[in-house]
Amino acid sequence: MEKREARRRIVLVPISAQGHVTPMLQLGKALYSKGFSITVVEGHFNQVSSSSQHFPGFQFVTIKESLRESDQGGIGFMIKLNKTSEASFKDCIVQLLLQQGSDIACIIYDEFMYFCGAAAKEFNLPSVIFSTESATNYVSCCVLSKLNADKFSVDMEDPGMQEKMVENLYPPLRYKDLPTSGFGPLEDLFELCREVANKRTASAVIINTVSCLENSSLSWLEQKIGIPMYAIGPLHNMTDSAPSSLLEDDRSCIDWLNRQKPRSVIYVSMGTVVQMETKEVLEMAWGLCNSNQPFLWVIRPRSCPGFNGIESLPKEVSKMISERGYIVKRAPQIEVLGHLAVGGFWTHCGWNSTLESIAEGVPMICRPFHGEQKLNAMYIESVWRIGFQVEGSKVDRGEVERAVKRLMVDEEGAEMQERALVLKEKLKASMKSGGTSYNAFDELVKYLKTM
Repeated sequence: MEKREARRRIVLVPISAQGHVTPMLQLGKALYSKGFSITVVEGHFNQVSSSSQHFPGFQFVTIKESLRESDQGGIGFMIKLNKTSEASFKDCIVQLLLQQGSDIACIIYDEFMYFCGAAAKEFNLPSVIFSTESATNYVSCCVLSKLNADKFSVDMEDPGMQEKMVENLYPPLRYKDLPTSGFGPLEDLFELCREVANKRTASAVIINTVSCLENSSLSWLEQKIGIPMYAIGPLHNMTDSAPSSLLEDDRSCIDWLNRQKPRSVIYVSMGTVVQMETKEVLEMAWGLCNSNQPFLWVIRPRSCPGFNGIESLPKEVSKMISERGYIVKRAPQIEVLGHLAVGGFWTHCGWNSTLESIAEGVPMICRPFHGEQKLNAMYIESVWRIGFQVEGSKVDRGEVERAVKRLMVDEEGAEMQERALVLKEKLKASMKSGGTSYNAFDELVKYLKTM
């Protein structure tokens, strides 16, 4: 009987975006280490099974999405994806149930893949929601789910309404803090929030966060949603071998970091989605070089029109960068942030990057672009006080230089560094036996084994 339970299958359903796939696979690795079999259901866009060598023992199955690849991206795409994927996912579950030994203990699905709820209900299977974003963002989603898009637009024209508190949280959450920008029509965003906030038949929510970072938001969620919340982050620290990227990293940057002084390097990376104009890349390059701090800069292919590495930049800029910095197309981010030479992180404030930076005690320069990134940046600057925001939709070389010096040279930056190191120790403690994340994961495993 015990051997049968040890082989019970968990079906994971991530959304095909690296910021969501990576923590889902990290969760899978952690559960696999506890004796569960893992099946990952992926769409035919952006298949993650190409990285299956990193996840021995996992089963990857593909469901067809009846959407064109050109439709990808944005809130509208996610809503359509959920409307068109339900039938093919049910077919997938039927096949898994027919396979010998496919004893499905639970379906764990990304909060944005809510079509899974219908299959779980039809086949009487337990389901759990997985939020790869912050608990505070989940609170915001629940708040937005109860609002009217047209009324909200009118209300937000009133400065008094912008400052109004929306929930009894600490720190306070104001209407103007709600992550609504950069997602297109508000009607679509509010519809998506209503779907995400609807727990359907899910019996629990897993959140990749840490109690010491978001205790108030977690308490609010458990009270409002009425099902257990398992805060088990940071998931990238749960297993040693889970890669930070699904694509191949350029490890030459580690050799370069090995030649730099301790805490001297500013690491610059804007995630996997952000697009930059050529002019902005040049301004960033000049500002970084003028700061006189060594820098490691990740510029993804296709993130800037016409950019294909340092050789794409003007000769003067290329020469300057080769003397003072290092550019790669991909970097092993967790390893980079943990390197002794790295003293600061210029980031877009995606939740994975935020957690990874805190876990290594690295203070941040925040350049959020939309939505949840702005909420994370607010926490980094005003709540945890381990970084600051660079304002404005575009930056010039002077702003870049001043920001880098503020973090890496000034006394203010040293104080942020000290607070970041304190938070690092708190996160480490949460992962040890008796810590909040350790206990939450232990409780989650016991819960899944009773299903």
